[in-house]
Amino acid sequence: MAKRDYYEVLGAERDDTEGDLKKSFRRLAMKYHPDRNPDDAAAEHKFKEAKEAYEVLSDAGKRAAYDQFGHAGVDAAAGRGGAGFGTGAGFSDIFGDVFGDIFGGGRRSRTSVFRGADLRYDLRLDLEQAVLGESINISFPTLATCDTCHGSGAKPGTSSKQCGTCGGAGQVRMQQGFFSVQQTCPTCKGAGTVIADPCDNCRGNGRLQQNKTLAVKVPAGVDNGDRIRLTGEGEAGQNGGPSGDLYVEIRVNSHPIFERDGADLRCEVPINFSVAALGGNVQVPTLQGEVSLKVPAETQSGRVFRLRGKGVRPVRGGMQGDLYCLVEVETPVKMTAEQKELLRSFSDAIEAGGERHRPRNHSWHARVRAFFDKIGS
Repeated sequence: MAKRDYYEVLGAERDDTEGDLKKSFRRLAMKYHPDRNPDDAAAEHKFKEAKEAYEVLSDAGKRAAYDQFGHAGVDAAAGRGGAGFGTGAGFSDIFGDVFGDIFGGGRRSRTSVFRGADLRYDLRLDLEQAVLGESINISFPTLATCDTCHGSGAKPGTSSKQCGTCGGAGQVRMQQGFFSVQQTCPTCKGAGTVIADPCDNCRGNGRLQQNKTLAVKVPAGVDNGDRIRLTGEGEAGQNGGPSGDLYVEIRVNSHPIFERDGADLRCEVPINFSVAALGGNVQVPTLQGEVSLKVPAETQSGRVFRLRGKGVRPVRGGMQGDLYCLVEVETPVKMTAEQKELLRSFSDAIEAGGERHRPRNHSWHARVRAFFDKIGS
């Protein structure tokens, strides 16, 4: 019978952390352990299946091989046996491991490697950079592998030795009545090894705090909240473990002219009274340069004009958005005496023309009169 996917067995996702996998296994172990389900062959099979999946996925090296090659990448190692709970492990062993973290952590194998932590960087962009795309250099602090000892923590020419207290397990077991409790080894602090002659550069840590500079290629069309993942650019792993990832979170600054709405852009365009009344062409800015907008005669303030294809092409594909221009008729200010006189003459001519020159004004006054007649009756 073909083996089930290990992640499916544990009910886990491929990007789950080691802690997430441990929680999934504990839940299944408590539910299906043979000590809790005597004479239940189905439960025993599920327990063994979960145990096998956890033994592979909890080991960073085996997990990497499984992620790349599937069962073929780990079957040979599995045949030789692995760390973890034995097939015949008692219920007290499972129970002890469940509560082990309360007293100092869970089990570790002698060759445990640890993946580096993921990092997050908030990248602020101008609207033009987000829409058009750009390569930007960023700098951030991170833990990098020590160049002197290459991550071992030991002075060059020396090496770490197996801890004599825990025998390299990183844990010591204490029997407390019914419970079998594990604690982190007080000598090696859970590493399983001790360094007699630590590296002078990193003082035995194997990693150093450094500033890292990267060129981030921002794809065209990104928006607020989008995230760029840079694999392996997070903190360095330990004991040969893989590095974590860097997640670049996009934050777009507000723009003095444009407002973004998904793939569309919006802006306000002020026009003078004569252009609104007589019509004309006005120059409108776009992210690709200026274009001419034809304003028809008798345009009212608040009218919106649509310029197709002058918006944003979404980063995930699709049609390019549009630019919506909201026309605002600007009232003249700081007029001269001559201009004021001309405007008064013009206003008198408009008044003489009646409602045909001001249909909205006439309609509004009619609604106001109807309102007062209604409340006065």
